[in-house]
Amino acid sequence: MYLRRLKDLREDSDLSQESIAKILKITRSQYSLYETGKRDIPVDLLIVLAQYYRTSIDYIVGLTNTFKKYPKAK
Repeated sequence: MYLRRLKDLREDSDLSQESIAKILKITRSQYSLYETGKRDIPVDLLIVLAQYYRTSIDYIVGLTNTFKKYPKAK
């Protein structure tokens, strides 16, 4: 389920895989493996994504269907 969420969050933000890969400091091909489910995404990268999208890791990985926009970290 979180594979679809990764793609949906990225597309809803009008970002390319290349853009997200730069944010995560990985290659586009590495990110593509996470989005397609060929590799599990490491927790440290999930944290970065949750902070970037301002939502919970629970939402990203499908433990909840409630998208809650958190305030920007100071």
